[in-house]
Amino acid sequence: MDKIKLTAEDGNDIELYVLEQTVLGGVTYYLAADSEEGDCEAYILKDASGKEDEDAVLSIVTDEAELNALGEVFESLMDDTEIQ
Repeated sequence: MDKIKLTAEDGNDIELYVLEQTVLGGVTYYLAADSEEGDCEAYILKDASGKEDEDAVLSIVTDEAELNALGEVFESLMDDTEIQ
């Protein structure tokens, strides 16, 4: 399972496991969690990278309607997972 490292606005690094990814409307989204298994904190990340960016620019999706729609997509991609 791939791991990604994000740098939070406060400068602290956060390591997350990429559980799944999908592309909708030309935008790549990732389902990432702080643990590989079991109950954990999960995040839906949006790739906002531009062609000029050397590193990926990921942001946590916070829009409720977007989160709900993406949650349903990721649940359908991962049969044994419930996203709340």
